[in-house]
Amino acid sequence: MDTLFQIDWQQFFLPQISIIELVLRGSLVYLMLLGILRFLPSRQVGGLGISDLLVIVLVATAVQDAMATKDSSIIGGLILATTIVCWSYLFTWLSHKFPAWQRFLSPPPLLLVKDGEILQQNMQRGLISKRELMSQLRQQGVHSLNKVKKAYIEGDGRISIFTRDSNNGDTPDRQFPAPVTPEEIN
Repeated sequence: MDTLFQIDWQQFFLPQISIIELVLRGSLVYLMLLGILRFLPSRQVGGLGISDLLVIVLVATAVQDAMATKDSSIIGGLILATTIVCWSYLFTWLSHKFPAWQRFLSPPPLLLVKDGEILQQNMQRGLISKRELMSQLRQQGVHSLNKVKKAYIEGDGRISIFTRDSNNGDTPDRQFPAPVTPEEIN
């Protein structure tokens, strides 16, 4: 009965291993996973697919012990979480300040359609099927490839479409809303 209400406060709050080791473990695992996931050719059109979610869950489970060993303290978990968030913030900041970092962290856009013609080699490179492409075109109100001047798959998996306009050439990307100007905010 005593064990029901007995809490080992030291094990509950204090890490079982050194803080430096926790930071190093979290850093190494984060950097390795970032490299692996950045160079995997698995772009899901329009969002996170089931296979992408499965990869994330399984990778998280697989690296859990590598990051924390046998430590299950609250402070240890917070140290690991803070380490990962700091790395993420650092890479976001570097991408903002230095365009070369952005090119490293996010793949460049890949041209899928040019002047109404599907570029099969790029479709294969981006792992995009014609069915997925046509679905994205229909969702954006484009019902014919003949109306597409250019279509790109962006680094985040979204598709940008530029259509021919009968009046003046191009109609810009239909997927993203128009940018908000500072005057509109105030």
